[in-house]
Amino acid sequence: MAAVLERSLVEICGFGREAERRFREVTVNPGVSAPPGGLKFADSAGAFHYNESGKLLSVTSNRFIHWFTSGDTVQLVEESLDTNLLNNGVRLKFTCCSVLPGGVTVHETLNNIIILICTNQTVHRLVLPHPARMYRSELVTERHMQSVFTDVMKLDLQDPAHCAVIPGWAGHTAIPGAVTAWLSFPGDAHFALAAPTGGITVVTLPPHNSQGGVSVVELKRSSMMRRISGWMPTAIRGEQSPADLVLSLAVREEEDDSLIFALCQDHRLRMWSLTEQTCLLEADMLEYMPACKGVRRLSGQGHSLRLAFSSRTGLCLCVHLAVPQRGQFIVLQLVAIDNNRYSLEHISSLFSTQETLVDFTLTPTDVWALWLDESNSAAVKYINFEHNTAGQWNQVFVQPPPEEEVLIGVDLDPRETYLEHLFSPLRFTATAIVRALQIFRRGSDKVLDPSWENLKKEVTQAVESELQSSVTEFEFSQEEYRQLQVEFWSRFYSCCLQYQEVESTPLGLTVSHHTGMACLLRKGFVSFLLPCFAVDHLYLSLDPYLLSEEDTPISDDPDAARDILQLVRTLRLVSDTVSAEMAYEMEKALEYLQTPEKAAELVLENMVCNDKDGVIEDIQNKLQDIRSPIAAMVALLRELDLETDSELGGDGPVAPGLNVRMSLSQLYGSSCSISVVCQGVCHMAMTRAQFCRDLLILQKLYLHFGDNVFLGGGNQLLQLQQDLIPRTSHLLSSYHLLKHISQSLASSVPMDTIDVNLQHLTALELSDTPSLSTGRSVLNPQTVLELFYQTAARRIIISQIFSQQHPDSPLLWTHMISTVVQLLAQLLWPSNPGFQFPECLMANCQFTQLQEYVRLVGPWCQVNIGSCRFMLAQCHLANGEGQKALRCFQEAATEVEREEFLMKLTGSEDEEAAAATSPRLQYYNKVLRLLEDVGLPELVIQLASLAIAEADDDVHCQAALWTRIFKHHLDLGHNSEAYEALTQNPDSSMQLDCLRQLVVVLCERSQLQDLVQFPYMNLHDEVVGIIESRARGLDLLTHNYYELLYAFHITRHNYRKAGTVMFEFGMRLGREVRTRLGLQKQVNCYLAALNCLRLIRPEYAWIVQPVSGSTYERPGASPKRNSDGEFPAEPAAGRRQVDILELHDLEKEYFLSRARLTLAQHHPPSAAIAGTASAPELVLLLVQTGLFDAALSLSRIFKLNLSPIFDALTFKCIQLQSGGEEPQSEAWSWLAANQLSVVNTKESSATDEAWRLLASYLDRYPSTNGQHHRHVIHKLLSHGVPLPDWLLQSYKRVDAPSLLRLLLNFDLLETAAELVLEYVDAVLGRGHQYFGIERPLSAMSPPAWLPYTAIDQLLHALSETQTHSNLHIKVRDKLDEYHNVVQQTTEHRLASQRRVAA
Repeated sequence: MAAVLERSLVEICGFGREAERRFREVTVNPGVSAPPGGLKFADSAGAFHYNESGKLLSVTSNRFIHWFTSGDTVQLVEESLDTNLLNNGVRLKFTCCSVLPGGVTVHETLNNIIILICTNQTVHRLVLPHPARMYRSELVTERHMQSVFTDVMKLDLQDPAHCAVIPGWAGHTAIPGAVTAWLSFPGDAHFALAAPTGGITVVTLPPHNSQGGVSVVELKRSSMMRRISGWMPTAIRGEQSPADLVLSLAVREEEDDSLIFALCQDHRLRMWSLTEQTCLLEADMLEYMPACKGVRRLSGQGHSLRLAFSSRTGLCLCVHLAVPQRGQFIVLQLVAIDNNRYSLEHISSLFSTQETLVDFTLTPTDVWALWLDESNSAAVKYINFEHNTAGQWNQVFVQPPPEEEVLIGVDLDPRETYLEHLFSPLRFTATAIVRALQIFRRGSDKVLDPSWENLKKEVTQAVESELQSSVTEFEFSQEEYRQLQVEFWSRFYSCCLQYQEVESTPLGLTVSHHTGMACLLRKGFVSFLLPCFAVDHLYLSLDPYLLSEEDTPISDDPDAARDILQLVRTLRLVSDTVSAEMAYEMEKALEYLQTPEKAAELVLENMVCNDKDGVIEDIQNKLQDIRSPIAAMVALLRELDLETDSELGGDGPVAPGLNVRMSLSQLYGSSCSISVVCQGVCHMAMTRAQFCRDLLILQKLYLHFGDNVFLGGGNQLLQLQQDLIPRTSHLLSSYHLLKHISQSLASSVPMDTIDVNLQHLTALELSDTPSLSTGRSVLNPQTVLELFYQTAARRIIISQIFSQQHPDSPLLWTHMISTVVQLLAQLLWPSNPGFQFPECLMANCQFTQLQEYVRLVGPWCQVNIGSCRFMLAQCHLANGEGQKALRCFQEAATEVEREEFLMKLTGSEDEEAAAATSPRLQYYNKVLRLLEDVGLPELVIQLASLAIAEADDDVHCQAALWTRIFKHHLDLGHNSEAYEALTQNPDSSMQLDCLRQLVVVLCERSQLQDLVQFPYMNLHDEVVGIIESRARGLDLLTHNYYELLYAFHITRHNYRKAGTVMFEFGMRLGREVRTRLGLQKQVNCYLAALNCLRLIRPEYAWIVQPVSGSTYERPGASPKRNSDGEFPAEPAAGRRQVDILELHDLEKEYFLSRARLTLAQHHPPSAAIAGTASAPELVLLLVQTGLFDAALSLSRIFKLNLSPIFDALTFKCIQLQSGGEEPQSEAWSWLAANQLSVVNTKESSATDEAWRLLASYLDRYPSTNGQHHRHVIHKLLSHGVPLPDWLLQSYKRVDAPSLLRLLLNFDLLETAAELVLEYVDAVLGRGHQYFGIERPLSAMSPPAWLPYTAIDQLLHALSETQTHSNLHIKVRDKLDEYHNVVQQTTEHRLASQRRVAA
């Protein structure tokens, strides 16, 4: 429900948690000497509010300046509730001067902010630019928001135009407080001071933008006008008297005059005209005080005066008469009768029992006053002087000082307990702690780093050091050590209490006439007065303020209101009865999640047992006076409950203009506002938690009394027990939660953690959440509530407010701040559906605080259960507790369709996909994505397996989940599980993708055994296709897919396909990998292919080889061009040419590849061309390298002519024979690669070995008609090399006629003649075995023949030269001999034949 406001206020301390505000120091030396006597003035404070501070669109919206004076120093600070101002603090020090209390005033003109300062000897003027003139654009962002004091260092504060010494005051003492300053309409700066001898001294500085000198005017009684009615001329003339001494001054600036009001020591109020320098009015204030006879004889000492002007009431004056025991405020209205004639009309007289007035202020409707009570604490009250006939002041509940003693539980560490109290955001300023630390350490060290965390370390170190230095015994018990801890920590705590008391000294009070914002100006900080909600007002008010049912607006029914008041009075009595120990036990029970009802019963039992003063009986008596307690409780519980049906998460309508939107984006966004709003929520939570605690105890007491106090009997008791007590318990837990949130500090988060968290939020599609902090606050450290308000809540709250009010409406403080506090508390209220606070903690990595939040709400809150489980899962993930996170994610899944946050989480950009998928499956998908992003594949598998059960009818989701399971099993190395997941996938395309990934990954991991042994039911062809595609599309040496495919077929005993694979592998190696390694692999491939075919029956030992160009065609491959750049013609359909390769074909390929490898091994550069060389080409390459054995073997396999080999070897022999030592040494390398003869001697040279190798080849590889010999001899003769004897002897046995013809061709006539002679002798039987003649010429042998043509050619050649005549004769004679033998032999044969025939 909407909160009900009361007239009372509550003080919220706005002090920050920085150790010391950074002031820029400015020293002003006016050139005067210190006056004798050394009089010290009291510290004072004041404030100034801009005229447009209540306008949203103004640059000065919610801005004000406050100051503090002490001795010769003035500290000026500009604050803004909307933005953090830069350079907003300045400290002015006036040499040899003391700043007068009340001597600082701030004035606003169209272009400037002018500060007037008055000391006991000088007056000063500071002219600063107006904030509206500091920006060229109307749009001002926080980044550029400079304070009005930004340029103060550029000012010349000793310029005579802005500084003047008060003339005639040498040796005199100024009157504290009797000073005022103002600006006239022309711009003159006037300073009015009470003259020490009576009257008023007015010092005037000319306008800052004009020339002129300082003027001084003395206003004295002798200049008074006689025409003022009611005056006695004889009474206003003569010498000055002490009664004329001015105690307080105030000024009203008119258009053509300045009216100076002076409250004097003789209790009279006088009004002076500065223009005419005459007194226009005099009135005796004692006339408005009843029974003033005794007072008249006393001289006034503490009287003070304030003015207020409004268009409705005109000019009002408030005079405070400081009379012992009879202090009184008199409110008067100035009435103009005619020309320069005035009178005072009495409006109201207000009385107060307070004694020591510190300050008061007057607004057009109220009087606000600040006193010091008996305990020297601040007491603030205000009253409406027009409509308060009862004269009752409205309360302001000031912030109580911190507890004097800290209660430490037996289960708690004293150090931690004291640190928690000291560094709580609500108790101590950092300045107080720093000063206490310096005193505690006896001023030995200065705190260099005053940050909150470092200060905590410094305090701990200081106290522990003191403790250690005081210990004289080496051994003592744990209890003794605990007592020592308590002793030293309490000493330091007491130091902090003293300095906090000094910091909290009240100095002034300020109320903005434009926004109604009231502030209490203390010595160390500024606190803000917030409107108090009705239920808080009732609980905090003292009994004198709860006199009638009019004091509560909770109920319009007088009887119900009376019951509520009586119930609240009883609650106050219960509160006073609960001891600090029992309150601590109650607090601990809530912290440890014990049932509040049981804790209340224990407290009640303790109260009853320890009731020695009859308090229980008093409570019973009060309860009997309540007619309808149930109705009163229901009314209070309804007011306490912050549950709302309205949606607080919406942004509301967008403001029309950019400047409006910019202003709204900054409204109440400064660190000061953040602190005030959040502390306001904290104060509400603490007050109401105590209220609910006392109410719960009282309800238990009702049950204890039973029918003795209930007039309605059992039905009301039943309603109390079953309805009201559970509601109260729920409210108590809720407010305890709010109190915990408002006091828990946020953790500082490293940037890398923020980046990782942002990635996780992106996975959840929550990265655009406004809860994400874009800039840290000045507050250090922040509470989690301040973090939430800064990053998310403020935007929501401001949108909510201005969706119902116009941006041009004034920013009234009481309305705005109470609405902000109420809406912020509603955003935090755990029973409301909004979930922005936990979402903010998650977005800003506050996982410890988030986990604590979920723990506190878990047992009793039934709203957002699933969302809390989700947040707890996020916390577990951040802490590395994956299994706990998974369990929480599963628990949250049951609430997906019922909770707003989880529904937002499951939202999908694709509406059609979202409609087709159940919300729970969408939730699982988001969580799976998150777990994948975190890197927890085991949890992904578990959750995906669970999600599959939810996707019975959704094939697409099932396929996606099985794909996820497959992927993560595969990543984890669970190959069998990955294969099982693959087979379960219902989507064939996804299954094929998974299969392809399985093949690739296992191959990359070299886990080929698993890959080959999987059964691949109904997927055999797909597996083969994938491996083939990978094999043909990737680099041969990097990947081993051909070998994998070979193993795959071998495992399944498909040897022909295995052979085909290896043959294709070998072919590609020859084409693409022209290295020695590639050739080695090619040999192995062909050998494996041969082995495969030999395992098949001979009739099936063949493979199909596609023609060149089609072997590597793959589906989807780009078309290839030929060498001319054209696309080849498409083959006719069904007529693709294939080659059938049988076993002997593969053997030939194998030997060819082995020969290539041999060549590459002995001559590595040849590897680049050997891969594609044909057999004849390879033979030539081999013989060039000297690998004659390999060349001969290859030639015999491919049935090639051996002549090129013999030619090459013969040429090498010629080279060696004619070369030097270098060719000899090089020859041994290629000779070693061939099978040399076993016979070898030490004297054998490379040439000899080469000839011997040639001879061995001629013997081992005979040819028809001695063709090889003929080639060798022809090669030798063509190079002019003499024929070796062994070669001649060898060729004579093979083909002597051919040898003869060769000799004739090269004109070797002598050798030819000798050959003919030997050959004829061999035919005749002399040495026939050397010519290969088995049977020489005889009658019984077959016919013999001679190469007559060659012999004739020889004879002819011999006959032509004289040198060979002897040879010619020998040959002729030998032929003749041969012919004779032939004739004889013929005759013998013929004779034999005849005898036989006969």
